[in-house]
Amino acid sequence: MNPTDEPVPSTPGRGRLRVYLGMAPGVGKTWEMLQEGHRRVERGTDVVVGFVETHGRTRTAEQIDGLEVVPRRRVEYRGVVVEEMDTAAILARAPEVALVDELAHTNAPGSEREKRWKDVEVLRDAGIDVISTCNVQHLASQADAVATITGAPVNERLPDAVLATADEIELVDMSPHALRQRMRHGNIYPPDRTQLALDRFFTEANLTALRELSLRFTAGRVEAQLEAMDASGAAEVLAAARVLVLIDERPASRRALRRGAALAADQHGRLTAFTVASPESAGRPHDQERDLRETMAYARDLGADVARIEADELVEGILLAARSRRATVLVLAYRQPTRLERLRGQLLLDRILTAEPDLEVHVVGSGLDHPDPFQAGAGKP
Repeated sequence: MNPTDEPVPSTPGRGRLRVYLGMAPGVGKTWEMLQEGHRRVERGTDVVVGFVETHGRTRTAEQIDGLEVVPRRRVEYRGVVVEEMDTAAILARAPEVALVDELAHTNAPGSEREKRWKDVEVLRDAGIDVISTCNVQHLASQADAVATITGAPVNERLPDAVLATADEIELVDMSPHALRQRMRHGNIYPPDRTQLALDRFFTEANLTALRELSLRFTAGRVEAQLEAMDASGAAEVLAAARVLVLIDERPASRRALRRGAALAADQHGRLTAFTVASPESAGRPHDQERDLRETMAYARDLGADVARIEADELVEGILLAARSRRATVLVLAYRQPTRLERLRGQLLLDRILTAEPDLEVHVVGSGLDHPDPFQAGAGKP
């Protein structure tokens, strides 16, 4: 393992990582991983099963037939014997490719490494290609959103940096209706668990939201890969607009979000809503924090990614957001400048456009229905 204990990018001689990503258990990630293993064996590649979790699914277990399986390591914890992947045995076997299920898995106490993704890094360091699986709920950047959506805590979390080093990510997609049908037919959980799962985690609303998260994550990765390309012209296929909307606790933020969503839709672009967390905003009253959270939820309903930018002051945060996301359009809700800003000539728009002259900025008024509290001097920038 590398000294920092962090995932590192693929380099010559280092194993490649392919990940099958799904919105929820049961969409077929393990099945696809095993199918890929068989295809590679047929092409003459040396493949072993490092660890596959069938969850009692007969058809999945049948897919292991014909593949070499490295025996698991047995770990005793509190009187219970747990089976874990035997990383040392795979290293000794030295295959070209290892199939390793459930990348976010936490190893049993007493294991050499805490997380399975760290075992995978060891295999890759040894030049072994790894094919693995993961659900979107386990990604660190998505876990809190999933917990809010489903009401169920996400205990196993995978650093996004791990997937950032993956050479290939393939989304295993399925409609919520089809997945619920698979559940009803007993293809995911035993009959005694099926109805409870359908009523709780596997509701149509939950699965629709999880599917949206997985689609967005995959689309974002594709866009990031294109942005990383050189000036060969390939980047021309990027979305025409990358729209940022600054939000705060004011009702006018929702008008700005609607405007931003319309611009993103018209130009087939990507929509991101962000708020700036600065020392000045740290003292917001409870009701303003509540309003901000509701606006962030409204942004997600419109299909926006939502981010919180840490900065010393508002304009610095806006510029950080615009540059890190390569924004082409910025939408703001109008705020009256303070007397001090006028005296100093530090008007918000002037500072933004001086620093980012190519940025297209849209300013949305507060509207007659929702008077801007800044006009009465009640708010903070």
